[in-house]
Amino acid sequence: MAINAHLLAQEEGYRRAGVSRYIYNLLIHVLREDPEGDYTVFLNSRCALSLSGSERRSRLPTDRPWVRILWEQFLQPMELVAQYVDLLHSPVNIQPVFLPCRGVVTVTDLSFMIFPQAFLSAQRFYQRLFTRLSVRRASRVVAISVSTAQDLTRFFAAPADRISVIYPGVDAVYRPIREQAGMAGFRRLHGLPERFILFVGTLEPRKNLLTLLAAYTEFRRRTASQYKLVLGGGKGWLYQSLFAAVEQLGLQDDVILPGFIPEDELPLWYNAAEVFVYPSLYEGFGLPPLEAMACGTPVIVSNASSLPEVVGDAGVLVDPHNVDEWVAALCRLCDDPDGRAELSSRGLERAREFSWTRMAQETVRVYRHVLSGG
Repeated sequence: MAINAHLLAQEEGYRRAGVSRYIYNLLIHVLREDPEGDYTVFLNSRCALSLSGSERRSRLPTDRPWVRILWEQFLQPMELVAQYVDLLHSPVNIQPVFLPCRGVVTVTDLSFMIFPQAFLSAQRFYQRLFTRLSVRRASRVVAISVSTAQDLTRFFAAPADRISVIYPGVDAVYRPIREQAGMAGFRRLHGLPERFILFVGTLEPRKNLLTLLAAYTEFRRRTASQYKLVLGGGKGWLYQSLFAAVEQLGLQDDVILPGFIPEDELPLWYNAAEVFVYPSLYEGFGLPPLEAMACGTPVIVSNASSLPEVVGDAGVLVDPHNVDEWVAALCRLCDDPDGRAELSSRGLERAREFSWTRMAQETVRVYRHVLSGG
């Protein structure tokens, strides 16, 4: 069996989020849960990760998209033949068109179908064409949420009986931090107030942050609250409108923009926040709300795409387009310590339902099912 991990990012930045973390945990936990399995992992030559399975590192600079595409479509099939691979798992949407073995493909999201304007025309064409072909030809398709599985059926007519929904997990480092002195020191280090509302994610239109800014402005006006708003994340596509809105709304002193937050600091940011907000219009899964719940931070999220699957009844669900609903949710939760405590408890319980170990076990079962002819 082989896993293509060429999209495992190494540089600090927004590309380290989401997909790269899924690939990392897939590798670590599948190899741990299936020690008898014969795995080959395809890696970029720059990748510092060392694995127990057989590694095949390309000498080509596959961190460059077009080089990676050429490797995936033309050189990878030859590697599969040379390594006598029976099954290839492609963890991000696309497999080789000419695949010489059985294939499992994970579809993480279909944002290129739902928000095509967020992609360059060539990138959009490639994703649409090759994801459609990969889904059609794969022995098994893994979707990371029921919402994504439904999108696969809606856009690509993928048969539901060939799709396995396997949820991502949450790392053990995401937990409540009880050391108040340490948290106070963290706030001082980053110039954070005692109370703030936190968002974590790429700064791009799909995250719907202009709606959040409008709601936060009205929330401040109605309550005279001292809560600051922290928007943590790397700059993505069309982020300039967000920075312009902060100035136009006169929020320069109230909105904190720390930039990309390294993974090892994320648990501290979640724990320091009073409330976590995630107004995204579309997510294949949505790790940040899960991580926030695992840290005991109450969450307010949009009721769009997969986010209700992640949060369940452990958070506040809001129409992503309705500013008044966001204002009401912020007013209600920020002024209700008992309500926050209740959601914190429910969020911790909810987060325990998601596990990278379970994800790996279910993925290995998919491999075995496919290899057995299923």
